[in-house]
Amino acid sequence: MSIPPPPGRHRPQGSPGQPQGPYAQGQYPSPNPYGAPAAQGPYPHHPYGAYGPYGPSAPVNGVAIGALVLGILCFVPAVGLALGLVALVQIRKKGERGTGMAVAGSVLSTVGIALWALMLSTGAASDFWDGFKGAASGEGTAFALATGDCFNSSTGTLEGETYDVDEVPCTDEHDAEVVGVVQVPDGSFPGDDELAEVADDKCYEHAGRYSLDAWAVPDGVDVYYLVPTRQSWRFGDRAITCMFGSTDGKPLAESLRRDYMTLDGYQVRFLSASNIIDNVLYEEPEAYPEDDLEANRAWAKDVHRVIGEQTGKLRTQPWPEDAKGAVTEFLAEMEDARKEWAKAVAADDADTFYTHYDKAYGYVDGPATVTARKALGLDTTVPTYEDDSDSGGEGGSGGGLDV
Repeated sequence: MSIPPPPGRHRPQGSPGQPQGPYAQGQYPSPNPYGAPAAQGPYPHHPYGAYGPYGPSAPVNGVAIGALVLGILCFVPAVGLALGLVALVQIRKKGERGTGMAVAGSVLSTVGIALWALMLSTGAASDFWDGFKGAASGEGTAFALATGDCFNSSTGTLEGETYDVDEVPCTDEHDAEVVGVVQVPDGSFPGDDELAEVADDKCYEHAGRYSLDAWAVPDGVDVYYLVPTRQSWRFGDRAITCMFGSTDGKPLAESLRRDYMTLDGYQVRFLSASNIIDNVLYEEPEAYPEDDLEANRAWAKDVHRVIGEQTGKLRTQPWPEDAKGAVTEFLAEMEDARKEWAKAVAADDADTFYTHYDKAYGYVDGPATVTARKALGLDTTVPTYEDDSDSGGEGGSGGGLDV
């Protein structure tokens, strides 16, 4: 038996200057690239090239390939089954390859049809599709929450783990209100403790900017946060969601947002100065004056300086006519407090320091502050403060919700 060469010009065997063989020069690579004598045999030596040793092989049926793919995906099993049957008919008629793929696609599609029938009868298909759309868009998950959003937790609590949330208008009752979002850098999962530490550090800052008026935050509300879990981290979750939430289980009834988007310029100016003074007051040393008088005197000096800076700015600003008198009275009260802080700075012993310390604190959130707030249209409910001097601002009643 001889194997016919591919079509083309051929040089007769034995032509001068060419190796013995049936093909023209350069048409196929040399069967012996190293120049060793070819083994002798009964047939001329030649490579297989584009043809197999017994001629061209049958092509694979394309419909069979499509049937197998749809059978594996199982999204449209009826189509996969139909393609599989068509492929079997075509393969029989044309002598093509792909019978195994057609059969496998048909079987998988039949199983898919049975599964879809079961899901449709139980309503699971609808739930799956809704979940698929939500996951694709982020809708209904913590991934989609932004500053200012209000929502209810699927678990009814702001502790533990949650997998989805139900966004609601902030005018309706809600479990929490987002005050800011902190983006965590990419990398390996940092661990629950480190995420909680970042949340404690950043979320209170966001809360302070979201609600410049701390008096407008009810006593039963604290800062909570949603942090990524190890599982959600694998899917790209890098957001710590900071939020206001109730500590007593009662839902929030309105938005607590009090920032540049909801306040007028007079209110922002007054609150900004008041908050700067409050911040330096919160930096009181942990050591008592009898244990470290110098540290407390240094702190009192900072308070004296900051009060002077902020009241000086407020005096130079214009105020509404119906609020000028109340603001002036407030500034005079702050000046009296500043004098007491100056005396605390000069105290030679702890008892003297305490005397002026108590007098200075007597002006904090005093009657003149309430009057000025009322004139400016701000909240006038004096907040209650827990004794949290040993916590460094991290104790609180807020908590973390893993998502």
